[in-house]
Amino acid sequence: MGTHRRPRQRATGGRRARAAATITLAGAATATGLGAGTGHAEPEPTPAEVSAKVDKLYREAEVATEKYNGAKEKADAAERRLENLRDEAARKEARLDSARERLGSVAAAQYRSGGLDPALQLALSADPDRYLDGVAFVERAGSRQTATVGRAREELREIEQLRGAARIEVTSLTSRRAELKRHRETVTGKLATARRLLSRLSAEERARLGHGTGDRASRSSPGPREALSASAQAPNSRAAAAVAYAYRKLGSPYVWGATGPDAFDCSGLTQAAYRAAGVSLPRTTYAQIDAGRRVGRSELLPGDLVFFYSGISHVGVYIGDGRMIHAPNPSAPVRVAPIDEMPFAGATRVV
Repeated sequence: MGTHRRPRQRATGGRRARAAATITLAGAATATGLGAGTGHAEPEPTPAEVSAKVDKLYREAEVATEKYNGAKEKADAAERRLENLRDEAARKEARLDSARERLGSVAAAQYRSGGLDPALQLALSADPDRYLDGVAFVERAGSRQTATVGRAREELREIEQLRGAARIEVTSLTSRRAELKRHRETVTGKLATARRLLSRLSAEERARLGHGTGDRASRSSPGPREALSASAQAPNSRAAAAVAYAYRKLGSPYVWGATGPDAFDCSGLTQAAYRAAGVSLPRTTYAQIDAGRRVGRSELLPGDLVFFYSGISHVGVYIGDGRMIHAPNPSAPVRVAPIDEMPFAGATRVV
């Protein structure tokens, strides 16, 4: 029986060996790219693919930038309110201290002169008329003292109310600063990733794809005649002044969170342009779109604000002929570009 068992064992071992060899060959094929599998290395992205990824990162960073701008605006407002509350509380505390000093002086005087009955003081007085005048003064002083105490109590109540309001503002400010930090980290992270991707491209590739010193549109700087013509077509003097300012800032670098005078992000440029025209605009794109009268694309005039993407995350100053001046992203300075360059979302005429 032993001689029959040994051949069966050898046959089983042979099948196992053949199966193992098959698995080994399949794994080798996968590893060398001969078959599909997780070990297959991803090909290097083409320059166009890198450019598309970078553009996407810039758009995401711009959304985060506008959220940062909004949070900063609210944090700044909370800080101003907190400072005003502290100033008002300090003024009221100074008045309260003054009232306390006056009350302390009156109390000390009463203590010093409070040992004699008024009738006896009158009898012993060398000058009764003068004494009676003094009594009348003390009575008047007593009524003033009562009023002083009342004012002091009111000051105390108001100071406590101010302190309560200040505590609320401190909580709000702390929350806004945490929000600022989150948005700042998002922006800087996406911009850092974009820089790493762009570093894979040559200078020529970056320039050809619009991520270098070159530009995808309107590389030639418009002359003063074009700027004057655009301003002349504006619907009012404020819009004309905003257009003129935008032309003067052509070539300025894009810096996220910047509002000028030497660097801008997209909503920082439009805010600065209208600030130069004497108009105060909100800080963010999604607030600026409601800062005037909405106009249709066919109604656009120089000075109108044009907005892009479904989230209203980008804005420029319209200058006529289907073009705008805007601050695009960190790879390009403030420039002239067609409004067809991005998905149009709406327009507003500042009035």
